[in-house]
Amino acid sequence: MAASPVLESVLTCPHCGHAKRERMPTDACQFFYECERCHAVLRPLAGHCCVFCSYGSVKCPPMQQQGCCDA
Repeated sequence: MAASPVLESVLTCPHCGHAKRERMPTDACQFFYECERCHAVLRPLAGHCCVFCSYGSVKCPPMQQQGCCDA
């Protein structure tokens, strides 16, 4: 039986360094995230399915559970 995924991750803006704890969606990948400090719109890095996999302290729930995301 797989462990329950962690549902919160700290997103860190690569532009200004602002970090904020956010709740991750469990039913979809999040492709965009706007930094509340500098207002940069973050997008996943190449090869990543979502902003949490690129800039978060914890990868998204599908990656935690299956090691892949069919987004």
